[in-house]
Amino acid sequence: MTQSVIVWDIESIPDLKGFALANNLVGSADSVIREKIGDKFPKHIYHSIVCIGALVAHRDDDHWAVDAIGAPHVGERTEKALIQAFVDRIASLTPQLVTFNGNSFDLPVLRYRAMINEVSAPGLSMRPYFNRYTDDALDLCDALSSFNPTGKATLDEISRAMGMPGKPDGVAGNQVESFFLSGRIKEIADYCETDAVNTYRVWLRYELFRGRLAEAGYRASEVDLEGWIKEHGNTKPHLQHFLDV
Repeated sequence: MTQSVIVWDIESIPDLKGFALANNLVGSADSVIREKIGDKFPKHIYHSIVCIGALVAHRDDDHWAVDAIGAPHVGERTEKALIQAFVDRIASLTPQLVTFNGNSFDLPVLRYRAMINEVSAPGLSMRPYFNRYTDDALDLCDALSSFNPTGKATLDEISRAMGMPGKPDGVAGNQVESFFLSGRIKEIADYCETDAVNTYRVWLRYELFRGRLAEAGYRASEVDLEGWIKEHGNTKPHLQHFLDV
């Protein structure tokens, strides 16, 4: 059984530069490029990463213990540095990766952006993370729906149906671009962290369901998460959301 896990999520905006390079629009105004991209969800290669939210945990006897929760963002460092730090952490831990919709979005975007930014990421080849049907990179959206599109539910729906707080009010995934353009990058990062925590809690419930956590270990994992959030309440008040229910 894996001894470490990284539960992660990215937030992104349209990559105007990359789209311009690929579509003979170099030198055009940003407004022109954005109009050409259109209102539809851009292709994965045209997503620039704003932040990478991650919860890192390790197996401690019968339960999981949180080591870190964070969401470094491009307001602090370049996209290349953001990606490099994340893939280096993967290389050092060789963890199980857990996402919600990661096989369909986060993983391919990470790979595209690593290659575009000339990032060396051998850690992403240490385990078969890009093999859709292994648990090395577990996509809860796929697993819980048995890879059936009609069976899929959103992370917020699953969290709330299981009696968890779900997503906080104030920002949603479709608002990330407007928040970014308004300079509200830290708010995007905070939102990304809450997604990582929601995904972690659903994953813990899934581990209980699969028998990889006994009920006592599941409860202990939840208590450990609550303790971590309380301990870091001064620097991460947005995670207080998970203590209010």
